[in-house]
Amino acid sequence: MPAITATYFNDPGCPWGYSFRPTHARLLWRFGDQIEWRLVLIGLTESGEEYERRGFTAARMAALLPEFRRRFGMPFTFAVKERMAGTSRACRAVVAVREQDPSLADAALRALQLLQFTTPRLLDDDEAIADALARVPGIDAQAIVARIDDPEVVAAYEADRALARSAEGTPTHAQHRTAGSPGGIRYTAPSVIFERADGQRFEVGGFQPFEAYDTALANLDPALERRPAPADAAEALRAFPHGLTTAEVATLLRPHDTDADDRAAAEAQLTALVGEGTVVCEPAGGDALWRLARPDEQAAGRPRLVEREAA
Repeated sequence: MPAITATYFNDPGCPWGYSFRPTHARLLWRFGDQIEWRLVLIGLTESGEEYERRGFTAARMAALLPEFRRRFGMPFTFAVKERMAGTSRACRAVVAVREQDPSLADAALRALQLLQFTTPRLLDDDEAIADALARVPGIDAQAIVARIDDPEVVAAYEADRALARSAEGTPTHAQHRTAGSPGGIRYTAPSVIFERADGQRFEVGGFQPFEAYDTALANLDPALERRPAPADAAEALRAFPHGLTTAEVATLLRPHDTDADDRAAAEAQLTALVGEGTVVCEPAGGDALWRLARPDEQAAGRPRLVEREAA
């Protein structure tokens, strides 16, 4: 039984939640199955018109993305999309995957984040959603899209939205890392609530550095085993069957938390592995998603992301 449950708030349309990917990968690598991750979909907007009413345009969004790429290293395309898109349908697609196979929920979230931030396609277009999910082995993309409006999926999504809007009076609220919304004070992506079986908990609200999450876990349970950094990029990829971006690999390879990411060195290792035929490279937003060429070579006991139904 996992020692800690992590309730993890995210949305495929949030660049902060997407930029959390390297930190999330490092947490998964370090603690593995000692933490049970529970993904809660925020549901930022039901339609693109909500953004437009706030004066938030596709051009304004595109102008923000280079700074995210510079600071956090995840791949982005800077092209201006034809319009803003709501995130509701994409969130419900992830919920549908979670209801069918919880182990694939985070892979579905990643696929839709890559759709949003590395392609010109729209997050509320069912065909685009299906094409993105079809890249994830084990997901029947057409069946998932067909369930987006299923009453059970909608009900589960609304439960997620309600939980995401229950942040009033919490430590995250006290730190001003929440957002106002018609449904209540909302957790922002990628807020995480770590909780022990006895109910003791720590909140790491909004986007914070890796050390904030690591410190919370050390205080909750000093006995957690801490896996050292992988020896090389190949070992890192063996633990993540759905692939990693260069920034994620670079973060995993840091020997110590005080070391800086070396994306150039990580990319050199990955490129060499492609040359050897060990790894395949899928271009994405001026960068790449790297995977082992043979999925059957995945290491036993890899870090798993276990999802549970939202309360």
